Amino acid sequence: MNELIAKSARVRPTPFTKRIEEYGVQSYTVYNHMLLPASFYGVTEDCKHLKENVQVWDVSVERQVQIKGPDADYLTQLITCRDLSTAKDHLCYYAPIVDEQGKILNDPLIMKVHPDTWWVSIADTDILLYAKGIAIGKNLDVEITEPNVNPLAVQGPKSFELMRRIFGEEILNLKFFHFKRFNFRDHQFLIARSGWSKQGGFEIYVDHDEIGLQLFDKLIEKGKDLKVRPGCPNLIERIESGLLSYGNDMDMNDTPLECNLDSFVSFNPDIEYLGKAALQKQKDQGVSRSLIGLILDLDEISVTKYIPIKKDGLLIGSLRSACYSPDFNKCLGIAMVDKSHQSLEQNLSLEINGNEIIAKMTNLPFQK
Repeated sequence: MNELIAKSARVRPTPFTKRIEEYGVQSYTVYNHMLLPASFYGVTEDCKHLKENVQVWDVSVERQVQIKGPDADYLTQLITCRDLSTAKDHLCYYAPIVDEQGKILNDPLIMKVHPDTWWVSIADTDILLYAKGIAIGKNLDVEITEPNVNPLAVQGPKSFELMRRIFGEEILNLKFFHFKRFNFRDHQFLIARSGWSKQGGFEIYVDHDEIGLQLFDKLIEKGKDLKVRPGCPNLIERIESGLLSYGNDMDMNDTPLECNLDSFVSFNPDIEYLGKAALQKQKDQGVSRSLIGLILDLDEISVTKYIPIKKDGLLIGSLRSACYSPDFNKCLGIAMVDKSHQSLEQNLSLEINGNEIIAKMTNLPFQK
């Protein structure tokens, strides 16, 4: 483990931590009380490799909140603003979880893995406790647990060939955001065509530690000529792609409508979810702010807390995430800005490290 992170039962390693450290992980972050690799050869080099080759990511931090029982459908719908009433088997649903005010508590993928069982594949907040609280308060007949499931992601343009070598031609027929079970060493792994990059790939929901380690080793072995190596979610690639990060670009002070997630908010009168009235009111009145992209004329930036955006001394927004992009030769950022001050022809001014920086507004994802 990285010596800058104190060893503690509160910060759990993953079944793959030993392997990851053997391959020279440079740094970790903590996500859902677990270790998430943050860099191997540096963010820039990792990004270049991801765009050209294939990486195997230990994303065990994507914990599954399992909701099972007669009231599982009702509870799962109650916590998300996305309409799951017509959810189909073998599909993943990006489904923001909201509170009674319509604020975002998490933005997971939700999958119905059995007739009475849902997996909520969460971002970095304790949704298990939220779901338990609602279930207890409403006296629902459900069992809510965190099963021992530790996902691996196989990402990059060569991921399809690597997965074909392990699981056969059939896996190439898996459509985006679909999942199916595939055999490896007499164990059926749930595999989804998904992942937190725009480079293409899969997520393998590893529910058997020992065989999961064998699978990790086989992926590395079979991908040598594809230049496979361990990797991790990449800051540069995800910002360029406009992939939102919960806890960075959005948090529990924001609503899905403010984060341009309108297509995942249902106002179907036949479904019930917490926060529906608040979101309906906001929709009727119109949002007063939203996320936009910023292009900054800088060659280096680090955002560890929101950077205020002001105009004529008035606070009009905040820069939430940013990085230097070698492909754009500029710094790119994601910001929450008042709608009255948004214009693609208008520049914004930020103070970064005591210097005034001009930023050009643009739509997400970024386009060259």
